[in-house]
Amino acid sequence: MGTTNRFRKILDACRTRATRRQLFQGGAVLAFGSMVPGRLPGLSAQGAGSTARPQRTRKSIYDRLGVKTLINARGTVTIVGASRTLPEVKQAMEAAARDYVQIDELMESVGRRLAELTGAEWGIVTSGASAALTVAAAGCIAGGDPDRMVQLPDLTGLKDEVIMPRYSRSAYDHAVKVVGMKVIEVANRDELEAALGPRTALVMVLAGRASQEGPLSLSVISSLTRPRQVPVLVDAAADELVVPNPYLGQGADLVAYSGGKCLRGPQCAGLLLGRKDLTLAAWMNSAPHHGLGRGFKVGREEIMGMLAAVEAWLLNRDHAAEQRLWRAWLEHIAQKLRSIPAVTTEIAEPQGLSNRTPSLRVSWDMAKIPLTGFDVENLLWDGDPRIAIGGAGSFLPFPPPTEPEIRLTPYQLEAGEERVIADAVHSILSRPPKIEPRTDPPVADLTGQWEVDIKYVASTARHAFAIEQKGSDIAGTHYGEFADRNLAGTLHGNDVVVRSSYTQQGVRLNFTFTGTVSTNAMQGRISVGEYGTGEWKAQRRNYPQRRG
Repeated sequence: MGTTNRFRKILDACRTRATRRQLFQGGAVLAFGSMVPGRLPGLSAQGAGSTARPQRTRKSIYDRLGVKTLINARGTVTIVGASRTLPEVKQAMEAAARDYVQIDELMESVGRRLAELTGAEWGIVTSGASAALTVAAAGCIAGGDPDRMVQLPDLTGLKDEVIMPRYSRSAYDHAVKVVGMKVIEVANRDELEAALGPRTALVMVLAGRASQEGPLSLSVISSLTRPRQVPVLVDAAADELVVPNPYLGQGADLVAYSGGKCLRGPQCAGLLLGRKDLTLAAWMNSAPHHGLGRGFKVGREEIMGMLAAVEAWLLNRDHAAEQRLWRAWLEHIAQKLRSIPAVTTEIAEPQGLSNRTPSLRVSWDMAKIPLTGFDVENLLWDGDPRIAIGGAGSFLPFPPPTEPEIRLTPYQLEAGEERVIADAVHSILSRPPKIEPRTDPPVADLTGQWEVDIKYVASTARHAFAIEQKGSDIAGTHYGEFADRNLAGTLHGNDVVVRSSYTQQGVRLNFTFTGTVSTNAMQGRISVGEYGTGEWKAQRRNYPQRRG
């Protein structure tokens, strides 16, 4: 095979491997376009339109720390604060702080009340949905046996496997892996039936369409687990709390919810609902009890705040009115943008139970507005006030989106913020800034094998690159410590960008190397998405195709 065909095959592999990932399972990386030489490194809204961007006038508690506040048009994502706590939740937390109680007695009464409200056998409050998964897994393994509880995460002599359908693998796998279990991935009914055995502690399922309708739906899974007395745990963190519970109704034994998303409870709280024996066992494996879950503490304030959020959700909130209000906000934004000839808008209705909110799709003709959606996301992020949409400021799918569209979510806005968003997006799209691509030729050919030394915040690592270069385009393989993955990038002049992503096995490893090159050396800065930044340098070397 010639060099051109080899290069094309590698580049195609990079594209294929990257685009098959779903956003939730597929992980993410920091901004690519703003790091590519030739892109403006910090796209600014200055000059993006003649309309002045609105300024925030009220004082924030964050001002004295120099921390920039934002308008959350992204959704209930933890990195941008997730949701606004309900007034009645704040009142319950403040009232709970005034008096002392015995925490086990409190949770006993709250568990009974949660059962009355939700129809589940029992419920407990946890320090978030992820913590609910962890203590639920510990409860399924150790039950209420203190000898087993203090042994965790050493699973010697205990059940040590958790089965997950392939569609359920995500970055939240660590919530149960931290207990010490081995993940067994299955793709169909036959594989599930073969995997179930004496070492199976539980089956964990990610709520969604596949768990409702697919060949490994909850109904199918429970038909195999119930006769074997294997518990099924559902991660429904971003779901609406529905009564009767659809997951328990289809055979699940436990289901976990976030308190800081649609329920608008305490940000660091969650729910575990289901079988009374298993929820009580999960509670014994969490704080204030000593053992693996001691760090997953919920105080009397969070417990009562979470109960208040559930009561508000099921008894007091007008969900239809909330949906109408969100649509009205989106229609205001859409109406403002319709005055731009190259722009089209469409309001999408919510589907399923997860993140159940309408959204606004804004798209445009790139021949008239030469910006990608990724560019606009970053312009809004860098503006004043800062507006969070998409993955700006945290992470994005690999490769970053190049389509001329953005999506706006009204889920966690407050009245008036829709006008700020409409003005900001209109300002950018009506007079877009110019972004000049780099066209200067590369100063070197990086084709070959490279040893790469990385310095993180408190450790070092040695990786490797196998690179093929054609013109300014780079493709190849990034050999990491955990796994190998495809890489892609560019070299313009002596400015290099190399990016890679590994998003299998419930892992999100996303690397962006930026720097400068000489004939046999490279060095610069590295971004590892949610895990921060570091430094790197590379030397050209002979390197084997695979590590042992």
